[in-house]
Amino acid sequence: MKQQAFLKINPADSVVVCLQPIAKGTQIEVDGKSIILLQDTPAGHKVLIEDKAEGENIIKYGYPIGHAMTALKAGEWVNEDNLKTNLSGKLEYTYNPVDEKLNIPCENRTFKGYVRKNGDVGVRNEVWIVPTVGCVNGIAEKLAEKLREETKCEGIDAVYTWHHNYGCSQLSDDHENTRKVLRDLVLHPNAGAVLVLSLGCENNQPKDFMEMLGDYDKDRIKLLVTQDVDGDEVEAGMEILRDLYKIAKEDKREDVPVSKLRIGLKCGGSDGFSGITANPLVGELSDWLVAQGGTSILTEVPEMFGAETILMNRCETKELFEDTVKLVNDFKEYFLSHGEPVGENPSPGNKKGGISTLEDKALGCTQKCGRAPVSGVLGYGDRLQVNGLNLLSAPGNDLVASTALASAGCHIVLFTTGRGTPFGTFVPTMKVATNPTLASRKSNWIDFNAGQLIEGKDMLTVRNEFIDKVLAVASGEPARNEINGYREISIFKNGVTL
Repeated sequence: MKQQAFLKINPADSVVVCLQPIAKGTQIEVDGKSIILLQDTPAGHKVLIEDKAEGENIIKYGYPIGHAMTALKAGEWVNEDNLKTNLSGKLEYTYNPVDEKLNIPCENRTFKGYVRKNGDVGVRNEVWIVPTVGCVNGIAEKLAEKLREETKCEGIDAVYTWHHNYGCSQLSDDHENTRKVLRDLVLHPNAGAVLVLSLGCENNQPKDFMEMLGDYDKDRIKLLVTQDVDGDEVEAGMEILRDLYKIAKEDKREDVPVSKLRIGLKCGGSDGFSGITANPLVGELSDWLVAQGGTSILTEVPEMFGAETILMNRCETKELFEDTVKLVNDFKEYFLSHGEPVGENPSPGNKKGGISTLEDKALGCTQKCGRAPVSGVLGYGDRLQVNGLNLLSAPGNDLVASTALASAGCHIVLFTTGRGTPFGTFVPTMKVATNPTLASRKSNWIDFNAGQLIEGKDMLTVRNEFIDKVLAVASGEPARNEINGYREISIFKNGVTL
């Protein structure tokens, strides 16, 4: 099938998106009108299909993505040189609820997971070492290496330690954020056993931290304070880890209803295809999962700016609407308090890929959460309380946001990308390519090719293939970041370091 040259996403749009490079002078037919391209326009980029006066809004996805910086003619290549954001500071919002039914049947699907003592479910069975402070990162790494050498990870999925720089020399919210994320790590069901490794003198005091865990499984979560050890703290740690390993390796996968699955939604290295292929595909999966009783979480709040009212009006209650308003305005205040504009977001890679303003990015980004109603709103470091679609406070930074999604309780993070990225956080981080070129070039990074959607494959077929792939990863098939060994965490920091 011949690939279509361009796409008009919404009937109200004043631009089309090139699905392949189109040369200057090429004539295209849009809504019965002939448009001649005035510049060579790359794939993923926008071409204006109607004249615009200076200051007039340009429409994509049915919404303004900014205004024309000068008078523009139909056929112009629209990019960051002639399109400017409409975003500025904080806004007042009005709740105009939208009640849209998903009408997606329950399929009674299952995956192979690990059912924990408290009824929670994991998709991995790993042994983790969690430092309470960055001072013991080296000891933690040595312990993980020795346990891998001794056991060859026989009977478990992996052994990991999670390096970070914090746990001391922090104050106020930063200190509490560190404690909350580390708590979430220790309690995450993808860990079959955890050694909490402490120095002893840090601000994140080990006794207080263990109390913060609440009613935890004391057979599977152990503490070692290295300053209290006489002699070799590595051997003391290995004694504990050997016992934890013996417990974890007895765990077996069993059939679990898909309603137990929790998926994080993230994008990075986005391009002009993100809002056409990968993000809508992830949105379809998110809606399907919510309809099965499962959970998805959308974050990267600064990349909601310009599309936030769409999410606000999908909130199930006025209280959730108000929580979402606070979520958005608190992040805008964070930007403004540092003297930064709220709309200066698209990266050089975004712009090269066809994204020109934050509104352009946000309207594509938010498609990852489909059409489901918003059932919950979470602060940074909070753990999930309700099933369904949740919004989570975290920045757009890839590793910080992905860590926050996993910390909230997500088993897997679905990460859409048009430029490509290899990283992963402490849960499987599946990369979904927006275009077939990336999927082919970086097959060692990419888990799924959403670019099939511009090659003629229909959404329902691709969605069903994607569901099968996600459930396979949930059942133990390794994501590319796991195969490559690219796994780490990053904790959000705002304040001073002592």
